[in-house]
Amino acid sequence: MGTLPYAYEHFFTREGFNSSLGHFQAVANIIPEIQQKNNLADQLNQMLGENTLNQNQLGPIVYALLVDKYAYACDSCNLKDTVEAFDEIHEAVAGWNAVDLVMTYIHPELGYLIVNPKNRSHWDSVGTLRKNEIVTIYAGGMDRGVDQQTADKAVETFIKYLNGSPGKPPALLTKGSFKYSPPKEIKEPKKPAVRKKKTSTARKPTGQKDTAATAPTPARESGGGKKRMTPFYSVPVSNELFHNGNVEAWKRIIQSYQAKHPGLEVYIFYEGERIHDIAALFKWGKVKHGSTIVFAVAGEDIKDVAKLQRYLRQGASPRFEDFLRFPVNTVLNLF
Repeated sequence: MGTLPYAYEHFFTREGFNSSLGHFQAVANIIPEIQQKNNLADQLNQMLGENTLNQNQLGPIVYALLVDKYAYACDSCNLKDTVEAFDEIHEAVAGWNAVDLVMTYIHPELGYLIVNPKNRSHWDSVGTLRKNEIVTIYAGGMDRGVDQQTADKAVETFIKYLNGSPGKPPALLTKGSFKYSPPKEIKEPKKPAVRKKKTSTARKPTGQKDTAATAPTPARESGGGKKRMTPFYSVPVSNELFHNGNVEAWKRIIQSYQAKHPGLEVYIFYEGERIHDIAALFKWGKVKHGSTIVFAVAGEDIKDVAKLQRYLRQGASPRFEDFLRFPVNTVLNLF
């Protein structure tokens, strides 16, 4: 590979240099972990959960380690159909002790996801693999002697499973040293209790508020931690037509929800298609009484979904006007 003329320009700034240095240090720390038979997907998802890694670092790390360093077999495919049930796939590959497996999936809403197919909890975090989306399968054994034929067979068989062709796994995939064991959770050490000295305190003047106790804590900036997405929730349209008033009600409801939970995203879907502009539901003119709109929430600490669903139901009903009785620029305090 030739030398790129601008390969080092991001090192010019302190921010670029420090972010690159942090990335290199993260990779250096990961290598000893996966050489102890820890799956790379388990390790990276744990780091995402601890906010010690950003999601946009996943792709470069996967390629640098699994392809360049350890020469895993890999192949990609566009899914022939949507996959929502993972029990059979998980049960089939959980016994593949001959290889270490990793799957990556570019989720339309959650972005780049990395999965250990032998870890059931990872499938739960994916939720759904959608038709025509791309998945990439990696199989190998670090530097512990997995032959190319076995790795290639694992990738080929796994892709068949994803595309709905289950079958008995080849015998060469069942015997080996890569038996799955759940990743160990890192527990924070308990801090020793500190005895407080008794000190005399001045009495607070009558009527003075304790501003330190009541001031809201600013939201911590996300370090690109591990996101998840809820299942789809249905909202039936009970108004005669989902018209402009319903659209404005939904906009205000979602605005209120995201003002309360700034790290969360609300995704709207209709007839299997994601709706980027809610007004499109009105412009089409086909979302009428009895139609069903679905939504999902994505983020790290998801809350108030049932309340959001209740308000969206009302916003899709003849009672949508309850959300429009305030000035235009007012953010409703619903949550």
